[in-house]
Amino acid sequence: MPVPPARVFAVLKDGWTYGDWVVGTAHIRDVDADWPRPGSSLHHKAGPWPFSLKDKSTVVSCDEPHQLTICAGVWPTGEATVEFRLAPTDGGGTRVTLAEDFSAGPLGAIWNRANDLVLYHRNRETLRRLADLATHGWGR
Repeated sequence: MPVPPARVFAVLKDGWTYGDWVVGTAHIRDVDADWPRPGSSLHHKAGPWPFSLKDKSTVVSCDEPHQLTICAGVWPTGEATVEFRLAPTDGGGTRVTLAEDFSAGPLGAIWNRANDLVLYHRNRETLRRLADLATHGWGR
């Protein structure tokens, strides 16, 4: 991303933006005031209406502006551990690495290559949207 890690992390720190860039998040219902402190949560709806599910994502660890790990819930399908790692590039930008793995629930038990392909494309679009917000559209 063509902006420094602090700029990208500023978007990650604003829980209210997650519905704008996390593919599959339909609506952010609430964000704990101390987000992204470990243990804090953002409350969301995922999936299309009228089938959207209410759940929350909770911060596991945070090392601003280098790393954020979240336990993202979408029950009854399960929950995933999602880690964002940010590293500065030589040109003043940021390399963002996104790792996601189902840590609980039925999706973790039936994971296969087809699911990996879907998750790859979903996360690629998520990172594209995050880059757009960090670069052009986030001014809070």
